[in-house]
Amino acid sequence: MKKLTLIGLLSVGLAGMGLAGRAAEQKIATFNLGKAFESYYKSIQSTVAIKQEVAEAKKEEAQMMDSARKHDEELRQLIDKANDQAVSVEERDKSKKAADDKRAELEVDKQSITEFERRAESHLRAKEDQRTADIVKEIEGVVAAHAKAAGYSIVLDSSGVSGSRVPVVLYSNGQDDMTDSIIKELNAAAPPGSLDTNAPAASSPTNLISTPAPSK
Repeated sequence: MKKLTLIGLLSVGLAGMGLAGRAAEQKIATFNLGKAFESYYKSIQSTVAIKQEVAEAKKEEAQMMDSARKHDEELRQLIDKANDQAVSVEERDKSKKAADDKRAELEVDKQSITEFERRAESHLRAKEDQRTADIVKEIEGVVAAHAKAAGYSIVLDSSGVSGSRVPVVLYSNGQDDMTDSIIKELNAAAPPGSLDTNAPAASSPTNLISTPAPSK
């Protein structure tokens, strides 16, 4: 799965309660959203599902490429025949006309492949983004429930990076880290085998068409 753009800050306290002037009253926890996301069985299942969809798209793309290569070979044969001085002028003219038609057919093949690539990339990227957003939202809900139950007013994402490209959490002694307990809860209902973190990562939806279409 492509790399997540993680939320830099999770705030789950009472509305309107700022850090300024009230640090002594705040109970702050940390939570590694990146680790939780990667460890959640639904994320792992999503990765497998995306990979399967990419494989199906590549299979369809391969069929289109095979058809284009066949048409390209047919075009080469027609061009050779149109240039063959051993056949009659009439036959050469017929082959030339057939070559022009085959060339147009090949152009349609190329356009179809390009359009397929665009649609496949867009579809897979949108589906992956939606799945990611849904899972993150679910995790946020669990974090909020834990934080409220434990009396935390702020939860900081220890995997987050600020706009200055520095960690959001510069230091934590780890005593109020919620990561492991929440991961345990998230995976409480995990189906057998769904936590196999050694499963291959999903291929990127980008550049599904790895081989250019034949051209003449």
